[in-house]
Amino acid sequence: MKRTAAFLILSTLAACGTPQEQCISRNTRDLRTVEKLIGESQGNLQRGYAIERYEVTVPDWQPCIRYIPGTAEDPTPRPVSTTCRTWDTETRSRPRSIDLAQEAKQLAQLQAKQKELARHAQAVIAQCREIYPQ
Repeated sequence: MKRTAAFLILSTLAACGTPQEQCISRNTRDLRTVEKLIGESQGNLQRGYAIERYEVTVPDWQPCIRYIPGTAEDPTPRPVSTTCRTWDTETRSRPRSIDLAQEAKQLAQLQAKQKELARHAQAVIAQCREIYPQ
């Protein structure tokens, strides 16, 4: 688990880091994804349900300027300050039932994959350090 934490720290720094850190980040992306999925799966098992995220479009009122037609005496359009409706997207969450046995099986598979990817990542990290010494 300490190695996993080290990989996460290195990958976080690699986003804007040296070529060596970028190489490590690029080549350990799958490991980070599997670790994220493991965290979600463990949370689901602890809670007993999953949290589903979904998007909803909602109206949003913003101040704006509209132009009204001119009059017979002055035909130029006049600006009027008002509010205009725009649409915004919100992300909401709701509980979703899950099959706990299936979730536990999926967690075990993810943990096995994590071990495999962690072994592969050690070789990749050594190779990146060799190619891009600091």
